This record gives sequence, C-alpha cells and structure tokens, in this order.
Amino acid sequence: MDIAAALERILPQVTRPARYTGREWNSIVKDWDQVGVKVALAYPDIYEVGLSNLGLMILYDILNREDDILAERVYAPWVDMEEAMRQAGIPLFSLESRRPLADFDIVGFSLPYELNYTNVLNMLDLAGIPPLAAERGDDNNEPSEYPLIIGGGSGTYNPEPLADFFDLFVIGEGEEVLLELVRAYGEWKKEGGGERREFLRRAALIDGIYVPSFYDVTYHPDGTMAGIEPLVPEARSTIMKRVVATLPPAPTRLIVPYIEAVHDRGMIEIQRGCTQSCRFCQAGVIYRPVRERPPEEVLDTVDEILASTGYDEIALLSLSSTDYSQIEPLMREITSRYRDQPIAISLPSLRTDSFSVELAKMLQERRKTSLTFAPEAGSQRLRDAINKKVTEEDLLDTAEAAYSSGWYRIKLYFMVGLPTETMEDVAAIVDLVKKVRAVGRQHQGRKARVSVSVATFIPKPHTPFQWMPLLGEASLEERLGLLRKSLRSKGFRFSWHDPQTSLLEAAISRGDRRLGRVIYRAWQLGARFDAWNEIFDVEIWEQAFAEVGLAPDFYARRERPLDEVLPWAHIDTGVRMEFLASECESSLKGETTLDCRVRCLNCGLLTAFKDSTPALSCITDSP
Repeated sequence: MDIAAALERILPQVTRPARYTGREWNSIVKDWDQVGVKVALAYPDIYEVGLSNLGLMILYDILNREDDILAERVYAPWVDMEEAMRQAGIPLFSLESRRPLADFDIVGFSLPYELNYTNVLNMLDLAGIPPLAAERGDDNNEPSEYPLIIGGGSGTYNPEPLADFFDLFVIGEGEEVLLELVRAYGEWKKEGGGERREFLRRAALIDGIYVPSFYDVTYHPDGTMAGIEPLVPEARSTIMKRVVATLPPAPTRLIVPYIEAVHDRGMIEIQRGCTQSCRFCQAGVIYRPVRERPPEEVLDTVDEILASTGYDEIALLSLSSTDYSQIEPLMREITSRYRDQPIAISLPSLRTDSFSVELAKMLQERRKTSLTFAPEAGSQRLRDAINKKVTEEDLLDTAEAAYSSGWYRIKLYFMVGLPTETMEDVAAIVDLVKKVRAVGRQHQGRKARVSVSVATFIPKPHTPFQWMPLLGEASLEERLGLLRKSLRSKGFRFSWHDPQTSLLEAAISRGDRRLGRVIYRAWQLGARFDAWNEIFDVEIWEQAFAEVGLAPDFYARRERPLDEVLPWAHIDTGVRMEFLASECESSLKGETTLDCRVRCLNCGLLTAFKDSTPALSCITDSP
C-alpha cells in the first residue's frame, strides 16, 4: 500500500495533521536496505506528549548512532486519525520512513503510565500485529512473521499486568541494555534467525531482561499470589534492574516539531536519581543512586542544543533540579553566557528548602517561566510521615523570594489520601496556600496568584507505601470537596484528579498477571486514552472487571501484609525489601529519615550492584 498517497487523502480530515507527517528538523532517516536491524520506538500517547519524553529521545539518539541499526518513531494516533486510518485500511506506520510497524524487527514501547496501557494494545492492532504475545508465536516450526514486542520504562517495575502482550521487558535504565539486546538480535538474524523462542532464551541471559512467558504464576485460594517460578534454565528467579554508572552523553540534536509539544523547549538531564527518600515516590527508588552530569558538560550541551534547534528555552531536568550540587554556579554561568540573548532557563522540579533568593533572581533575569513546588502535604505532621523534609517556614521563605523577584504566580502540588492523613491535614493545605497568597499580595498586590494541583495518593510498587491501600472514593470526595469549597476565592486556581481514574491506576499499578485479561477486555470494549478525561469511560472498565471476575478494590484498596508475595517481587531494584518495610514503619511513627547525601541509609543498592556495576557509587556528602 502507498501510505504516503493514502495520507494525502485523509490528513485534511483530522485535527493537527502535522502529528503524522514526520520529516521534522533533526529527525533521522536512514537507508532502510542498508541496516541490519530496524527498531520502532513507540510511545502510547499522542505526538505532542511523546515528543516531550526525554527518555525516548535518548534511546533514539543512541540507537541511530549505530551504523547497522535504524530507529524510527511512532505515537498513538488520536481517535479521529485512528478512525480515518481504519476506514482507509492504513496500518500504523513510523514517522521517518512511513513504513508499516509490522515491517520492523523490533517494536519497543515506552511504558510511563498505567492509563496508557490500552493504547499499547490499540497501536498493535492498528498495525496488524496481534496484541496477545501467544498469537504472535512461531507456527509449524516457522519463524514468526511479527516483530519482537518489547517494553521499557517505569511501568516495567511491575510488568505483570502486561505480561500477556509483550515478548520481553527491559528492566531499568535502557542506555546500555537496549543496545546489547538489539545487537544480540542482529547477530541472531545474521545466523538465519529461527524460532522466536530460541531468541528469547538468548535474551533472557542478558542482565535486566525479563521474558514473562518463561515464568509460571500461582495463586492462593483467596486470590493472593503464591509465587512465580522460572520454567526454563535461562530464566532467573529475580531480575535485577540495569543501571548506568555514569550518565552517557546527552542528545543535542533534539527533534523540533512543526506543532507545539507539551514541553516545547530544549531539555538536558543534569542529574538522575534523588536522595530525599520521600516514602510515596517510586522514582526516588527506581532511579537510585544519584548521578550528576558535570557542569562543563551541561554547558557544552546547552550550547549545542541551542545551535541545533533554535529553541529559546532550556529545561534543566532532574527529579529535584535544585538538589544538583552545582545548581547556583551553573545558573550564574548560563546567565552570564547568554546575557545578550533572549534565552530562558527553566527548572521544572524545585524543592522549597533548597530554593534560594539568588536562584529566584537569576531565573527572573531571564524570561519568566513557571515556578512549581511540591509541599505534598499541608501539615508538618503529615510531611514528616511521608518524609517530605519541608517546613512551612521553608515554603513561605520560597514564596517571599519568588514574589519579591517579580513572579506573579506559583504552582503548588499536594496529595490527598496519604497514609495516616486526617481531615485536619487536608484543612492545613488551605491554611498554607492562603499564607502563600498573602506573601504574594505583599509584593504583587492582586496580581499574585497561587495555582493548587491536588493528586490522589497512589500506592506504587517498590516504595515504602507499596503495602498501603488507596483511600475509598467517599473519603476522597470529602477531601476534595473541602478543598473545592475553600479555594474558590480570587487568587487561587484549583485542579484535582478524578477519583475514578485513581482507582484504575492503583489497581493496575499493584496488579498481577490476571489483570491482563481485564486490560484486553476493556480495550475490546473501546477503552483507549484512559488518561484523557474527555475519553475515559469508567463503565467500560467496570464491565471488563465484572466479565473477568476480578474486583479493582482487591488490588487498589486492600492493605497488604508485609509477608504477602507481591506481584513484582521478582523485579529487583537493588533496594532491600527490609529497608522499605522499615521506612513504612517509621512513617507510621512520624519519624523522618535523613537525606542520604548526609548519611548512607544502607538501603542495599551498592551491595546489589557491586559485581555487575562496580563503578557505581552514591553521593554521600554535599559539596
């Protein structure tokens, strides 16, 4: 089929046709016939969201540096484009060469968020690839006609709900292991290929690779997991995440879209990992330990990004950008270097206790971007329980620094439904943000604004709160109702997460392999783009759970005993389960844990990697 010609007919009929045209500045188009392995990097959300994902950009850059590997991109088409493609018989295709996805050797999905999972199935189906891995196997001893379907990203730290759909998962940081996997596939292909299961046996020997079909899961009569056991010699009892000792060179020739992306700017990761040990935060565990990019490398990369993209804003990315040990001298140098150019520098993730007046002024000297802080809880008692080491004085000092430096608006993130939370803790959110607004009005008058975004606490795997339940819907509505009523006055902008989507996210996040049947049935019933409020249909999921005979509350709202076998117990982050349990206990006592830059917490990480990644080290002292 001539996809290019078919696109000319349907693109005028859909919204934002530039999502599907490709050929953007800095995109890479290789000679299809001159490379050995073709990889499609897939993101299960729309173009504007996927293009803003730095992880996918990093892998795109790394793979395309290899002469014998080709990497192209594909994103989830919006509902109008999907309908037009199905009516015209156009299979899902890559942007660079407009080749059908089924023509690639490997399709690798980034899995950043549980509510994207039905999009994975929909993209495979739209490509003419059976969503179920069992239906893509070898037939009559002949090699499979379908690509190898692999998954990576934070979602793979509990891969079990997606086990039915993927041939394998890459656990951990992908820069090294993905190259090893693709090169192994290339060697296998040169040898003549063969049955898919043969290659999967080879892949299972690579550190960080999990092949779900090589494991058997058993359950107790009450529905809890009894265990997961390897079925073949190549399958390991636990799969240790992959981690790079030193951050590899950052991509500098970032793809520049023809339409505005969600984050329409240049990006560089200045630091990976976080030392704060917030007890609700999965990223703080799975991205341990902290590794900083040297300031000289950051500056050189900023120069190259600006030269190759034309962006006028650069984001310095990290889980906590102001924990970067050289942040103030780095900002001073950037400000000095680009003093005569209209370049804005943004720090998307700021901690209130490390945000100084000087840093606020340096940001204000450039063009104003947004200032966002995450106190997470309104009361000091609850902040101590979640180990968010921020005081009210910290936040008010930060507000003073920002508003006095010319900022009009601050955005604050909070959560409701945290373990041990009471209605008094929720009311404390209102008191705190009113005090922030009062500080703003002292400097900016009625122009001062405070945006308040409230998320529902979701218990995530591999965190100290992984055993805790999601709060019931009635209790969540009571908390949100109090906040809606109290934050109606001028100067506030309030947004919140839908409790129904929170239930689904929590159920999938802590789900076992049986949830694959629910996801599959929901997709059959029409579920897709479940993270989008205008698309999400809770009745579809209620029907899917009912037909399969499972209940979302069993996974989401059940407190789990510490000795229960968790569905992700075979996935090893390097952080000991005993450490997570002790942190959970400390939370219930209201005890805080030190930043591990100050003192090693003995979480087990370095011991776990002493043989596989001996160069790995932790930051234990602040410069």
